Amino acid sequence: MEHESWLRLSAFLGVFFLMATWEMLAPKRTLILGKKRWLANIGIVVLDSLVARILLSGGAVTAALWAESNQIGILRLFFLPDGLMLFVAVVVMDFIIYAQHVLFHRVPMLWRLHQVHHADRDIDVTTGLRFHPIEIILSMLIKITVVIALGVPVLAVVVFEVILNGMAMFNHANVRLPKVVDGLIRLILVTPDVHRVHHSMINTETNRNYGFNLSIWDRLFGTYQAQPRLGHEHVVIGLPDFQRAPTHQLFWMLRLPFQSKHQKNKPANKV
Repeated sequence: MEHESWLRLSAFLGVFFLMATWEMLAPKRTLILGKKRWLANIGIVVLDSLVARILLSGGAVTAALWAESNQIGILRLFFLPDGLMLFVAVVVMDFIIYAQHVLFHRVPMLWRLHQVHHADRDIDVTTGLRFHPIEIILSMLIKITVVIALGVPVLAVVVFEVILNGMAMFNHANVRLPKVVDGLIRLILVTPDVHRVHHSMINTETNRNYGFNLSIWDRLFGTYQAQPRLGHEHVVIGLPDFQRAPTHQLFWMLRLPFQSKHQKNKPANKV
C-alpha cells in the first residue's frame, strides 16, 4: 500500500479528464455559469485535501492498518475469504455513505455545511468535488470510525476510496447517456440522470436519490425518484435562496455555513 496515494491520484485525474472530455463532446444540459465555476470548485477540493492531510494524515488507510495490526473489527469475526471480505466491506461502506448523506440533509447544523455542495447553480464533474472543508473532516472521521469498527481491510479501503471519488465525478457529470444504457446502468449504479434529480431546486427532489454508487439503497429505503418533474432540460439546479448569490466564488462557499441566512431543507416523505 506504499503507492496508495499515487494510485488514488492517478485514478482521480483519469476519471476527471475523462468526464470533462465527455462533457465537451456530449453535454446533457446547457449550463448557466459553466466553467466560470471551475476555479472555485477545484480550489475548494485542493483546500480540502490540504486540510485533511494536515489534520488527519493517512485517514482511513492508516485506520485500517491499525485495526488490522490489532485484529479489531466485526468483519473479522466471520472469517470470510479475502474476496468476499473485500466485497462485503465495500458494500457496507457504500451504505454508510448513503446513510451519512441522509444525515447531512436531515440535521440542520450538518445541512449548513452540506448546502455548499447544493448551492452550485450548475451540475457537472466539478460539482462532485465541491464540499466544505469541515464537512470533509467530519466525513473522514465517520469513515475512520466505520473502518475501525468493522475491521475493513486496507485493500477494501483503497478500492472504496477510488470508487467514491470516481463515482462522485461520474454521477455529477453533465453528460448524455443513451436512454437504454442509462436504464440498464441505473438498475445497479447511480447515473448522472439519477443524481441530477437530487440537485433540483425543488425540495422534495433535493431529498431524493442520496446514493453515490449503488442505487439499491434509495430503492430499498423509499428515497428513489426516477426523473425530475420538469425534465432534465428544464430542472433548475441549486437552492432557492442562492439563485442570485455568487455561488461560484470560493470565499462565498467557505463563509456560507456561518452566515445568518440559510436555505432550509425540509425532509420529504413523499414525491
